[in-house]
Amino acid sequence: MATSTPTASPPVRLDDFEPAAREVLPKAIYDYFAGGSEDEAALRGNREAFQRYRFRFKVLASTLQPDTRCELLGDAFTMPVHLAPTATQRMAHPDGELAAARAASEAGVIYGLSTLSTASIEEAAAVSQGVRWFQLYMYRDRGITIDMIDRAARAGYRAVTLTVDTPILGRRERDFRNAFTLPGGMRYENLTGALSNSGKADLGESALSRYFTDQLDHALQWTDLEWLVGRSKLPVLVKGVVRADDARRSVAAGVRGIIVSNHGGRQLDYAIATLDALPDVVAAVRNEVPVLLDGGIRRGTDVLKALALGAQSVLIGRPYLWALAVDGYDGVRRMLQLMRDEITVSMSLLGVKRLSELSTDLLSRI
Repeated sequence: MATSTPTASPPVRLDDFEPAAREVLPKAIYDYFAGGSEDEAALRGNREAFQRYRFRFKVLASTLQPDTRCELLGDAFTMPVHLAPTATQRMAHPDGELAAARAASEAGVIYGLSTLSTASIEEAAAVSQGVRWFQLYMYRDRGITIDMIDRAARAGYRAVTLTVDTPILGRRERDFRNAFTLPGGMRYENLTGALSNSGKADLGESALSRYFTDQLDHALQWTDLEWLVGRSKLPVLVKGVVRADDARRSVAAGVRGIIVSNHGGRQLDYAIATLDALPDVVAAVRNEVPVLLDGGIRRGTDVLKALALGAQSVLIGRPYLWALAVDGYDGVRRMLQLMRDEITVSMSLLGVKRLSELSTDLLSRI
């Protein structure tokens, strides 16, 4: 677990946080956050996809103060960048999810809390007045699932995001080499008893992988999604869709949003890059529900490319974990401000005054 250690010089871009985080985090924890599955081709591919697009900017059309505001599911936000649900944030910093939730609330963006968080649903709600979404893994015991989504509703969360790309855990070889397990004294705070800890791991295995195998439902079907939509008191989004046909079936099942994601390259290796998958999903959904994207976002220009291709917002994961490791709440707050500054400058240079003006006409694929 890291302790708060400010960077030697103030970061000027998101990528400045990662090398500083690597200095303060134990190797096994850094590798857990940084790593992908197998060859890590999907992990690299998410970033490489953004490099294939260039801007065809407008002239004599800019403004010094472009409007970065957006709306999702009836809630208004300061910018189209939100904090994705990521597990076990107290491995990055003692304040973990509580620091990140506070920073998101202050910045006016969504905070996504993971099922496998090291702060509970209620703890995160107590420190944040902003919009929170609860990410759900479906447990074999439906009673556990019902309990968690009902707790989220009571605690003021605004949506449930069901992760659908994890029937089993991908082969994260860094975790196998490190025999990754939760540090002593840490547990999954949304659960109780044996379910709250992943246990120990031997060299060559991962305690988290074993936990997924033992506890989570690996046989989810479309009927399970329909059941969740019908049972949840909150709107349901699906996270982990990369195909147009799956997007259409999700909408037919009653979801209120689609998150195009390949789990940050941590599940099926050589999976399509999320930016490459985005246009087909957007076309299939036909504006019936919002489409969001995660995976590989590191720059304000990345955000604008995703929105030009039809996303209504993006989610970021690793960048805020590195910022959290480096400087806790202040690190995440600084990271979000950097992103907003980059978006504002890039919109002015691109010649758009508001996000609704972004379209494929402004992009050239190389």
